[in-house]
This record gives sequence, C-alpha cells and structure tokens, in this order.
Amino acid sequence: MNNRVELGRPASGKRRLKDLLLQKDNRVCADCGAPDPKWASANIGVFICLKCCGVHRSLGPHISKVLSVTLDNWSDENIDNMIEVGGNAAVNAIYEAYITEGCPKPGPNASHDHRMKFIRSKYELQEFMKPSLRTPSISSTNNNPLQPNLSKKLMNSFRKNSAKKSETSENTSEFIGTLKVKVVKGTNLAVRDMLSSDPYVILNLGKQTVQTTVVRSNLNPIWNEVLTLSVPEEYGMFSDMQIGKWLKSNDNALIEDSVVNIVDGKVKQGMQLKLQNVESGDLELELEWEPIEQ
Repeated sequence: MNNRVELGRPASGKRRLKDLLLQKDNRVCADCGAPDPKWASANIGVFICLKCCGVHRSLGPHISKVLSVTLDNWSDENIDNMIEVGGNAAVNAIYEAYITEGCPKPGPNASHDHRMKFIRSKYELQEFMKPSLRTPSISSTNNNPLQPNLSKKLMNSFRKNSAKKSETSENTSEFIGTLKVKVVKGTNLAVRDMLSSDPYVILNLGKQTVQTTVVRSNLNPIWNEVLTLSVPEEYGMFSDMQIGKWLKSNDNALIEDSVVNIVDGKVKQGMQLKLQNVESGDLELELEWEPIEQ
C-alpha cells in the first residue's frame, strides 16, 4: 500500500490539475495508452489524448464533458471531481473491469473505428463494467445532462460493494477482508501556497484509491477519518497478541517503531510517518484489517 499526502493550491486550480496529470497512471491516455494526454473528461474523471478526445466529443456532453487541460477554463467543481475520482487507474478499474475479446482496448495507433467502438462500449454502453454498477439512464438518447460527479458516485458504490461480505462465489475469490485506515493528523506539513497548504491524503491498494477530505489552509490538519480498502486474496487469520513490529530505520519513513497487534480478531497497527519528497511534515495513521468472515 502506498501512502502519500498531496498539497493542493486553492489559488491555482490549473496547477492542482497539472499535479494530478503528472501522476504515473495519468501520463498516458486512459483509453488508448498514448503518452502525454492534454485533454480530460471532466465528468468521468480521466485524461485522454487528442484522438480519443474527438471520439469523446462525438458522444455528447451528457456522456463525456471534454475540456483541454491547458486551454479551457475549469470550474473548482470539475477540478475537485477529477482529484476525488483519482484519475485514469481508478476509473479504469471500474469501466474496464470486464473487457471482452470482441472489443479489445485500442493502442495509440488504432484506427478511428476501433477507437470509436471501444470508447462507446466503455462509457456509453458500459459493457465492461460490473453489471451492478451500470447506470441504465446513460445513453445517446438521454436528454438529461450527465451529472458531473458520476464517476465519483460509481467509485463510492464500487468501494462499498467491495467492502461488503461476499454475496457470490466470484466476490469471495477476489477479496478476503477489508483494511480500515484511520488517518489521524498531519504535523508541520510543507507550505504549498504562499503561506499555507490545502492537504489531503490518498491511499492506494492495488487498483483501489481512497482519499480524505481536503483541510483548507492548515499545516497541522486533523482528519480523524477512516478510509476503507478491500484486501485481495494474495495478501494473506488469530487471539489477542503482538504479531510483529516495523522497526524505524533509514530505509523507511517511520518516526518510531510501529507495533502490529491482534485485538478482538482484528489486526491493528499504528504508525507515525515522516513525509518524503517534501520539506517537512509528519503523518499519523491507525490501520485495522478485518476478515470478511467476521
């Protein structure tokens, strides 16, 4: 699991958007993998290349609201939506969960017809999504505008479904439990505006991404928020005991040793981290793992 704090800049929405674009999974087009995308679908939450941008526009703004990262004016709502959704990897985990052989993902040099068929199947027809997450109201004949936070709603639904006890054998084989991470607080965070910052925390586990709320203008934010992630099978059940300890060293970000305990059948761990790649800042977390069987 990768932990990171990202510091927003309320005075420069475009800079916040460009910071998101610089993340690894957002450096290539969400639909064809072409490098250096300069366009985005603001309501879906993905960065796309010029060729895929043309297809998105043809679907209409009720399906995909296309904006240039550098040329268009972005509202705070659209920028917040892109950041909360998390970008290409988070969206593709939902919209490309079940890509079919009959409509493979196009490459950067794919034909227009291939690109059109895939993008329509992916976003308009929602053919690659888990059936329970599909939204029947989205179609080319729907005259109602698409809500700008659609992907955020789908993301929340996806995470809730993943965290629930398995309802089918398919789900049982995918996840063995949930990981609850309580993001407690940050200390002495780096300045990213003229005098302060707007910090928030993003956690990744596999293709899952969750995020805290943004605390405005605060270098010592207190979140006390619990973020939940589903634990895949490959991550590997006990009475109350200490089962391990992560030792502080020059090779990790721990401020002090982090003890791992089993309490009431749950694996719990508290940790204090020194933020990396910034001038200053500490982060306090409390992790709790809970098996599905409970």
